[in-house]
Amino acid sequence: MKFHRRQFLHVSAGAFALPAVSRVACAQSYPSRPVRIIVGFAPGSGSDIVARLLGQWLSERLHQPFITENRPGAGGNLGAEAVVKATPDGHTLLLVATPNAINATLYDKLNFNFIHDIEPVASISREPNVIVVNPSVPARTVPEFIAYAKANPDKIAMASAGNGSSSHLAGALFQNMAGISMVHVPYRGAPPAITDLISGQAQFFAAPTSVLIEHIRAGKVRPLAVTTSQRSNALADIPTVAETMPGFEASTWFGLGAPKGTPAQIINRLNEETNAALTDPKIKARLAALGGATLVGSPADFGKFIVDETEKWGQLVRAANIRVG
Repeated sequence: MKFHRRQFLHVSAGAFALPAVSRVACAQSYPSRPVRIIVGFAPGSGSDIVARLLGQWLSERLHQPFITENRPGAGGNLGAEAVVKATPDGHTLLLVATPNAINATLYDKLNFNFIHDIEPVASISREPNVIVVNPSVPARTVPEFIAYAKANPDKIAMASAGNGSSSHLAGALFQNMAGISMVHVPYRGAPPAITDLISGQAQFFAAPTSVLIEHIRAGKVRPLAVTTSQRSNALADIPTVAETMPGFEASTWFGLGAPKGTPAQIINRLNEETNAALTDPKIKARLAALGGATLVGSPADFGKFIVDETEKWGQLVRAANIRVG
């Protein structure tokens, strides 16, 4: 049987078109069932708040529930590993946060390589940590606190949301640059750390604005400074640490990730929808009220951001010789 050239070209064109059609159909049919957004931290944490805010938007836009699932433990590694092992079909996502970049250096042995095993989907927001103290601490400014800490070495309990958390590293950076020594007390997430800070069991905490702002407004904790290089619009009267210690910068950021091998069409659709959320006035206002600034960008932009942050915090972890496992 002869197979004429015209027939060959016609069949070949159809063969090449099939994958393209399949890819489009894949993106258009996504999601086909509820989607889990895994959060590696406790309910009430900054990651949890952002995941629920974005999940509600995506649920309405994509007509399937985007359910936040908290899997706290090991500084966010338990949640990350669950996503690494998940089927790469876009129905299991990770709320990526600063600790995921920190952990690459902090932990000697991990069952995954975060940069290699998680596909960057979209950046979401960036917010300052706020350094707060229990109101019983006789300091209202960063210089006053440094003087108080130097007069009381190793007598101040520095709470953190866990070993390797952004609050831990922000506190470690503050100690190093200020030349003071506090006792690090890690908790299983920000909420229990805040509880002990308010009760006076801990005296110092550096945590995302989103988890502290209501307690600051209620007067339960006293803010000393924000940790970004610029003041926060949500706490415009609070100075930056850099105003006392030039060069200090330690922000908390959030984004969305997926298992390695997730189809590019699904990643691109999630990126487009996330970026659309970040331009919505209601979402922007909600994030701003929590102290966050939106980070709109492509998956590649977020991937580069993660690499840069991993190196930045890796330098501090190595310099301070911080290890947890």
